Amino acid sequence: MQTTRRHFLSIAGGVAAAGTIPIVTLRPLQATPAMLTTAIRNVVGEAPVRTGRVKLDIPPLVENGNTVPMTVSVASPMRADDYVKSIHVFNEKNPQPNIGNFYLGPSSGRAQISTRIRLADTQKVVAIARLSDDSFWQVTTEIVVTLAACTEEMN
Repeated sequence: MQTTRRHFLSIAGGVAAAGTIPIVTLRPLQATPAMLTTAIRNVVGEAPVRTGRVKLDIPPLVENGNTVPMTVSVASPMRADDYVKSIHVFNEKNPQPNIGNFYLGPSSGRAQISTRIRLADTQKVVAIARLSDDSFWQVTTEIVVTLAACTEEMN
């Protein structure tokens, strides 16, 4: 069967039009405390999570939730027999409760990560560290956001 110019153009036009159709995905505009708990359990499993050893340096009051500076550090000698394996950061109300997972090792030098995050609203931020002995340590802090980020408007 020979393809005519008209047939080719109709196929090409259909493919181009299909590429312009927006794909809508449904997700909650805001995470819930249950989603936060589930995200944490996905990382730690059933292991107990203790408080201490982790320090979260983040402003308690931010004017704009679009770029919030954050540093997480863990008290660890970072030796071959005693080091931080990973640091996980979670939030309570963003559409995605897991902000980030950072993997370290004894050659990392120090157990510290620094980044900027987006916060949708006033909420809890939780940092959890997994040590080489497979223990988990956490710190939780409440951040007040006056101008929210991560929001999606419904028209």
